[in-house]
Parts: sequence; C-alpha cells; structure tokens
Amino acid sequence: MNIEEKQPRGRPRAFDKDRALEMAMVLFWQNGYEGTSIMDLTSALGITPPSLYAAFGSKDALYREALALYLSIRSDRMIKAIEKKGSARAAVEAMLKEAADLFASGDGPRGCLVANGVLRCAAEHHPVAEHTAMLRRLAPDAIKRRLDRAKGEEELPPGADTTALASFYASVIQGMSIQAVDGASRTRLRDIAKCAMAAWPSSLAQAAD
Repeated sequence: MNIEEKQPRGRPRAFDKDRALEMAMVLFWQNGYEGTSIMDLTSALGITPPSLYAAFGSKDALYREALALYLSIRSDRMIKAIEKKGSARAAVEAMLKEAADLFASGDGPRGCLVANGVLRCAAEHHPVAEHTAMLRRLAPDAIKRRLDRAKGEEELPPGADTTALASFYASVIQGMSIQAVDGASRTRLRDIAKCAMAAWPSSLAQAAD
C-alpha cells in the first residue's frame, strides 16, 4: 500500500507517519530486525530512503518506535492481566492465557515482536538488541512485582523464590511466542499455559487459593 497521497502539482505529497509506523511494525514483526531491509521498508511504505530517514532518523530509531507501538497495543494487555485483582496464581494464569490469545490471534503476525525481533544479530546492531532485551525484561519484572506483593500480603510463603518463579513463567511466554511462529494454534498455546500452571508448587497454590 502506498501511504503517500497524490497532491496537486507543486505541493509536497502528504505523509501519514502514524500509518507508516504501523506498516513498519508489521514488517519487523514478520521478518525481525535484521530480516527487514531499508528497501523492504521503503517499498512497503511507498517512500524513498531519504524520506524514511527524514521522518524517523534511522532504521534503528524506526525499530524502536515500532517496538513502543507494539507494546502499547499488544504487550500492555499482558501486563494488565498480571495486575488484575485476585490471587497471584490467578493473575499469572490470566497473563499466560492472554499471551496465548495474542500470539495466535490472527489479527497480525504470529508470535511476539519483542520476544522474536532481535535474538542474535551482527555486532553493529548490538545497541538495538540490548534495547529489545531490556523490553523483554518487562514481563518477568511485572510477574515478580506481583509475586512479591503476594508475599507481602502473606498469600505466598516467606521462602518463595519469586525471582525464579517470575523467570520461569516469562520463559514460558517466550516459548509460546516461538511455538506460535511455528504454527501452534491458540488451543495448543492454552494447553502449554495449563501445563505451566500445573507446575506451580502445590504449597504456593494452596497459599494462593
């Protein structure tokens, strides 16, 4: 789709930056950071490289904006799920189910842009990889905050290792993203979530319920 609309001769063509950002987000989501070239971006957006640089500064900067957009419309739903009222166990389960639904929703590329966008890359792309890794830590940090709160409210026993538990469930979410890219259905992803909740230590389950 060409997002530059024709204008009368002698006037600059309009540029819908928000729409361009949405399209760039989808490309990065589908192909990853290194798998999306400047040519891919300019072709999909219907603009020239100079126009892209003028609007976004660089491919790196565009990717960071695309990540921010993705977080605002997708990942925030998982963060909100973990912050719901109720037991910590129910909150973690809600987050896993939300991830399953999002990753296989069919209203965008499968999987998670943050989880899959930059896993390995060339040395010159390490800054953007580090930025993406920082965003990946949002999920375990949110889970840990919820579990720490549960300990403070005596919902979980004092000896519960909230760091390990948070890392485990965040790893399950990242694995679900990869499974979704490989074609796993929403039902399969929900089954994975169910298995992960079965691994919740029984002493914690009793404390949470």
